[in-house]
Order: sequence, then structure tokens, then C-alpha cells
Amino acid sequence: MSRLVVVSNRVSLPGEAGAASVGGLSAAIGAALREHHGMWFGWSGETTPRYTGQIAMERVGEVTLARVDLEPVDVDEYYNGYANRTLWPLFHDRIDLTAYERPFDAGYARVNARFAQALTALIGPDDLIWVHDYHLAPLARELRALGVKNRIGFFLHIPWPARQLLVTLPGHRKLVEALFHYDLVGFQTRDNLSAFTGYLTDEIGVALPDSTGMVTAFGRRTRLGEFPIGINPDDFSQGARSPGGRESFARMQESMAGRAMIVGVDRLDYSKGLEERFLAYEQFLATHEAQREKVFMLEIATLSRNAVEAYQDLRGRLDAIAGRINGAYGTMDWVPLRYVNTGCRQDELAGIYRAARIGLVTPLRDGMNLVAKEYVASQDPEDPGVLILSRFAGAAAQLGSALIVNPYDRDEVAGAMQRTLTMGYAERRRRWEKLMDNVVSENVAAWRESFVDALKGEIRTAPARLANDAA
Repeated sequence: MSRLVVVSNRVSLPGEAGAASVGGLSAAIGAALREHHGMWFGWSGETTPRYTGQIAMERVGEVTLARVDLEPVDVDEYYNGYANRTLWPLFHDRIDLTAYERPFDAGYARVNARFAQALTALIGPDDLIWVHDYHLAPLARELRALGVKNRIGFFLHIPWPARQLLVTLPGHRKLVEALFHYDLVGFQTRDNLSAFTGYLTDEIGVALPDSTGMVTAFGRRTRLGEFPIGINPDDFSQGARSPGGRESFARMQESMAGRAMIVGVDRLDYSKGLEERFLAYEQFLATHEAQREKVFMLEIATLSRNAVEAYQDLRGRLDAIAGRINGAYGTMDWVPLRYVNTGCRQDELAGIYRAARIGLVTPLRDGMNLVAKEYVASQDPEDPGVLILSRFAGAAAQLGSALIVNPYDRDEVAGAMQRTLTMGYAERRRRWEKLMDNVVSENVAAWRESFVDALKGEIRTAPARLANDAA
């Protein structure tokens, strides 16, 4: 049986020291690798004065972790620069925040070449290589240049931008061409896949993919497909009932003092719509006076990318809005908005989700957003809460029984909060059951199996959808 080798920018399993406490790529990839007893390769998150290519190997359960340290200039140019000041804002429709500098581009190319050189020594001839996300789009090209013949797949966790935005990027054609060194390129949603094929047809002039999802461009052929990522719902449904989950739930119940809780859980990022969310909650308090002191919002926003100025600015604005809301509406025994920047363990988070009447997931642009699925999986089937979900989250294509909102429309989001707080049990239960059916059926195992089977050349049906179906 072939081994699965996963490559991503960072390597950190949930529960490992220093790992992210809020879900996402780490949880999904960890679950995938445990099934295949595979290897996960990437950056350690640490720096070294001089890059040596030395690989630190570690076994964690069924997974082998392989990490390399980067030089400070690599972090500045590749990670803080091209990845997070150029590609991330551009791919999230924030061209106003997109910065391009030639050293960024050079650093991006250099780190991808270094990753390829280090990885080549670790892979066997039968290994399947699964590369993740925008940090490493050129990696297959670098591996091919070193003679690697393995099947290599690429999965983009974030949205793919519309052609009109992508062409503003210097070297956009080179970036797209690099993806054709992969055997399979996967996207989260039909919209993302259509945006990519639209670029190919309108900008490059190639034909649409054939009936198997194969497309020819730049003298090479690759398969395109849609693979919506999921979670392991048992991690959250059982986690909410675990000792840690029950303790977290009990603490929240006590602190709620009979009030309803609205919860948001995010990385502190401008794509998550946190500023718009706070303003919508402020609008809710202003227009629904009867709900004051009967509800509060808990926003858990873990810090990230602190070296990037846009994130520093966002944090300052959120601090100011939170202070204004609490100053205007708070009382001696009621804090309307609890805003914290510390993370939680997964079992603690599941308990918090279960205690919340509303899960508020309102990104301005998101590839999928697994928090929406985590919230659903954590609910008590006998007394479920309601998910309010942005139409611009990839998850909205699957979770249509949520209250779908436009996060830019404060009145609409505030109205959804009011509707949820007054919603009857039968409707809450009916909506949750439909959401849970999807979370269970299109879980992380289905995502992994559909992508890996497609990478092997085995065509599957849902949840993987080939490019011709999206055209």
C-alpha cells in the first residue's frame, strides 16, 4: 500500500505543544494521515541563522512529522511577504491590501525549491504526495525538476479569485502554469473551480476540461475537481460529552446566568468579517432593546500573523469597537461582548459550542470554514442551537439549512440574531438535523478518500466533483 506524504507550510498536530487550538487544516490533515500512517512535511515555525536543510523527524502516534527550520529572511519574504501580504489578501478579494514586491516573489520561489530538495530525500517511489495550500503552489514544478515521478496532488484551502482580480498579480500566468505540474488540483467549492476554469478559458484560451476533469494547458495535462473539506464529527459530538467538554459547558452555563450566548470562533483575520460582525451585533443591541441583558456574544479570536501590519490594524479596530459596545450597553452585571484572543482545547471548544444558542460564522470570504461544521457537530440533539452562516463561506454551499446571511448587511445579520433567539424548538431541531446529516456524510474521511482516490486515478462521485460538472 502506498504511503501518503502530506506537505504544508506548517506542521503541527492538534494537541501538540504549540499547535493551533482552533480547528482547520491541522485537524483535517491529522485525521487524514492517521488513516494512512503517513508523513507530514513542512516548516517547523522556527528560524535558524543559516538554512541547512536539516530535517527534524518525530513520530506522533501513527504520523511521522518532518520539519525544517527557515532563515529569518525566508519568513519575511516567503511567509509574511508573498504568502500573506500578496496571495492571501488577493485570493480573499482584498486587492486594497495586496502588496507585491520582487523580494517577496524571490523568497517564495526559494523556499519552495528548498522544500523540494529536502522532501526528495524522504519519499519512496510509490508514495502519494499531497501538497496543501497557496504557500506551496510551485512545489510540484520544483519536485519534477529534481526528477520526482510520483503522483502529486494539490489542494487549495482558500478561495480561488475571479480572473479580473488574479490578472492584477504580476506573474499570474507563471503561478497558474506551476499548478499544471500536479496530477490533480482540488478546490473547495464549485464556485472556486469555475473561477479557475474561467481563467483558463478566458485568459489562456484553452478548452474546458473533458468528462473526466482532465484539462490541457501549458503543454501538460492535469485533473481538476471539487473536494469540500469536512471534519470528524465524533471529535466534537463526543468531545462535548467528554469530561473536559462537560466542564467547559458547565462553566459557560454558570457564567451565562440564564442568558443566551452567541459564539464566534476565528483566527483574527480581516477575511473572517470580525469587524462587520461586531458592528452587526451593535446594531442588534440598538434595535432590539428588549433583548439587552438577555444575551451576550463571546468572540474567541486567536491571534495570527502579528508581523503583518494589516493584522495589527485590525486588532486595534476590534479593541475599539468592543470597548465602545461594552461602554454603551454594559451594566454592572452584564458584559454584552466578551472578546478574547486566547484559544481553547478542542474538548473545551466543543463544550462552549454546545452552550451557545447561536453559532455566528460570518466571514467575508472563506474557502470552507470548518468552525461552522464544528458548531453543528457539538450541539445537543435534544436542544440544538442555530447556525448563522455567511453566504460567502464555502460551507454555505453544503449547509443550506443554516440561516444564510450577507455579512456586509448589518440589518440582515441583526435580524437573523433576533429570529434565532425567538425560534421555536421544532424549527431549531429540523434545521440542525439537516445540517448534521451533511456534516456526517461529507466528513473528513470522505474528503480524504475522494481526493486520494482521484490522485490515484480512480474516479469517484460525491463529494468529489470533476471540473466538467462545474463548468
